[in-house]
Amino acid sequence: MLPVPDGLDGMRVDAGLAKLLGLSRTVVAELAESGEIFLDGRPAGKSDRLTAGGLLEVTLPDPASAIEVVAEPVEGMKILHDDDDIVVISKPVGVAVHPSPGWTGPTVVGGLAAAGLRIATSGAAERQGVVHRLDAGTTGVMVVAKSEHAYTVLKRAFKERTVDKGYHAIVQGHPDPTRGTIDAPIDRHPRHDYKFAVVQGGRPSVTHYEVVEAFRAASLAKIKLETGRTHQIRVHFSALKHPCVGDLTYGADPVLARKLGLSRQWLHAKTLGFAHPSDGRWVEFESEYPDDLANALRILQDEN
Repeated sequence: MLPVPDGLDGMRVDAGLAKLLGLSRTVVAELAESGEIFLDGRPAGKSDRLTAGGLLEVTLPDPASAIEVVAEPVEGMKILHDDDDIVVISKPVGVAVHPSPGWTGPTVVGGLAAAGLRIATSGAAERQGVVHRLDAGTTGVMVVAKSEHAYTVLKRAFKERTVDKGYHAIVQGHPDPTRGTIDAPIDRHPRHDYKFAVVQGGRPSVTHYEVVEAFRAASLAKIKLETGRTHQIRVHFSALKHPCVGDLTYGADPVLARKLGLSRQWLHAKTLGFAHPSDGRWVEFESEYPDDLANALRILQDEN
């Protein structure tokens, strides 16, 4: 833990820490994105401002323990589109996007390497080509950059929120109103490190939803994300007292989860649209429900 020197007061986190620690701004930005930088005990984004005297905590990568990408086929991972600039996949459950400390399961990056696909070399070694993420327990469509140009363009598109991210979720109960916007800041849970929560002063987070089918105990909602915070949909619906069905971490009913045969949250990245980095034309991709989610939906529909 070290105090912010007076000379860095008001500077952006990435610029200030690059100067303070002798790292590149890119490396500092990646540390911030990975949640490795804390300012006065709160996670700091790369564009946050430093305050003189504030207490910094930075977990620096250990070059000796660089995370290795293992080329390993990923069962159930489907390639929806592949060209010189991008590869679009449908990610199965139980697969992380990239390797990280403590994760021993399969990864999207490893699966693409096993399939012989070359991806962009921008980003940390274990996250090369990754421009956005899905939780290991969330399935659906995502894009990975193959060219350096695509990496730059898509990173900017996600940052500037010009990407159209469409999710489907089955949530407990019946949200009222049936169509609305959840605008509530999200940050790490004050008591449980592994969770996130709606927290005053957290990062701005906006979720738009519309209920498209109602069942006795739950509702199927179409969701558009304006921002892309970690666990955003799960946290927002939990805060409304309508957690994603099967999401025991965020307060879902374990009895209903067992009845529907779910061992994870009913949440699926259904559609993804963006301007193609090669020529700017709008492209859209869609991922079908995996078997566990489709089966749970069928049980709910049969009960109606």
